[in-house]
Amino acid sequence: MDRKIWRIVMAAVRAACREVWDPMRECEYPLRQVVAMYLWAVWHDRNLTWACDPDHYGRLFRPRKLPSLSQFSRRIRTDAARAVLQHVHDRLRACGVASETGYFDGKPLTVSPVSKDPDARRGHVTGGFAKGYKLHAYVNEHRRIVVWSVMPLNTDEKAVGRALIEYLPADPLGRQLDMADGNFDAAPLHKAEAAKGRRLLTPLKGQNRVGSGPDGPSDTPSGHHPVTLRQMGPARRELVAAWDAHPGLCEFVLKARNNVEGTFSVLTVACQLGPLPAFARRLERVRRFAGAKIILYHARLLAQEQQELEAAA
Repeated sequence: MDRKIWRIVMAAVRAACREVWDPMRECEYPLRQVVAMYLWAVWHDRNLTWACDPDHYGRLFRPRKLPSLSQFSRRIRTDAARAVLQHVHDRLRACGVASETGYFDGKPLTVSPVSKDPDARRGHVTGGFAKGYKLHAYVNEHRRIVVWSVMPLNTDEKAVGRALIEYLPADPLGRQLDMADGNFDAAPLHKAEAAKGRRLLTPLKGQNRVGSGPDGPSDTPSGHHPVTLRQMGPARRELVAAWDAHPGLCEFVLKARNNVEGTFSVLTVACQLGPLPAFARRLERVRRFAGAKIILYHARLLAQEQQELEAAA
């Protein structure tokens, strides 16, 4: 399995390097080697210094010459290396069946409570508070992480969700259904989804199933004031009406959002994207580290699917 995963990664890296112009293409160490070395280090959960030691390579991957630590560190921070990593991510996550369902969710990436990382922030996690960052992701029903972002842990999910929606493809047929938890129930998010021809299904904040407000029974859906209903936009009005008319159906459909937990569990267990290692500090490094883990996750997923097809043949 490891050999298949690495072959998929290297094929994607080579293809990406052909599409990205590298101003240092005449350098002794080609861009594909620099990116491959970084992915190799992240795969083994090690830092850049580890990657510059020839003893840490084997038959699966062994560069002929290794750059110095300063050269490697400088090259992996360039715009060309960042573009290659983005191309590799886009290439691997696109290797799947089209999906009409997707899920928004987040995963904390914690650091030590006494860490001096100036970019890490304290924020809410399950069971209390922690310090670190958070991976915000949109995952489709085929477990591909389509778009993602890493932000400090205290960043508002609604703001990140709005930014992620901008990168989602439009659906001219209007059949795309996206699901999220109650934190995403905000009129601007519903409007942004509707502008893309998509619909967002979430639990309603302050949901009142019987349609009664604080002053008694109400004729408006879920007790909303008529002005509030008018201002929230047609997409959220449809959601409010659906919860009023078919609450059981809405709850049943929302159960599918639990599938995103399977994606995050594979990221945590198989790809080891959990509490951040000591060398992953500052927002830029954490984003690059998390992005490399997601690339390896997609390669692993693709290798598993290929193996299943070969077994079925």
